Amino acid sequence: MPPRSKADKQARLNQILAVLDDMYPNVTCALHHTNPWELLVATILSAQCTDERVNKVTPALFAKYPTIEDFAAATQEEMGKDIYSTGFYNNKAKNIIAAAQRILTVFNSEVPTNIEDLLTVPGAARKTANVVLGTCFNIASGVVVDTHVSRISQRLDLTKKTDPVNIEKDLIQILPQSRWISFSHQLIHHGRGHCTARSPKCHTCPMNHLCYAKDKNA
Repeated sequence: MPPRSKADKQARLNQILAVLDDMYPNVTCALHHTNPWELLVATILSAQCTDERVNKVTPALFAKYPTIEDFAAATQEEMGKDIYSTGFYNNKAKNIIAAAQRILTVFNSEVPTNIEDLLTVPGAARKTANVVLGTCFNIASGVVVDTHVSRISQRLDLTKKTDPVNIEKDLIQILPQSRWISFSHQLIHHGRGHCTARSPKCHTCPMNHLCYAKDKNA
């Protein structure tokens, strides 16, 4: 039976957060990077693509284009070939090159550290901006909502919304800001290991007793 009172809902949320802390105590972004620019590129590449695939592509990409200046001078055709396996390669190449050019000319080669400026960079929508700010600068500008966060938040009845923007608004309302960054990382890892889209491993999930999703496995 779903909790009805505000106090009961808060108690359940606290339990969920405690379980996530136990399961994923030191979790961080799964995209490999060594600086904010590399994470920005990797996050742009991750759209409609797995982190695993991105992590296979980026080592050679960053070796070929070691600086923002190198990315800014690249051609869309050439970079498209370099990132072909990530899908939507023409649009991604266009955005990455344009992002490098804007950061180079407008932000003095530094990835912006506030969401308002970062959202003006091509390819950096809210999810991307939240990933970069949270992971590289520990700035909780919002909650990253990818497919895992979206699915699990709905399954746990933390939101009834279906689009990422409104899901993020709901999560911001109920989560303390100190948890915005870690919560997303934890749910992403939980979505890969336990709460998968097609066959969630409910019988081994430590949150099973807190979850009343309609598609739970017995």
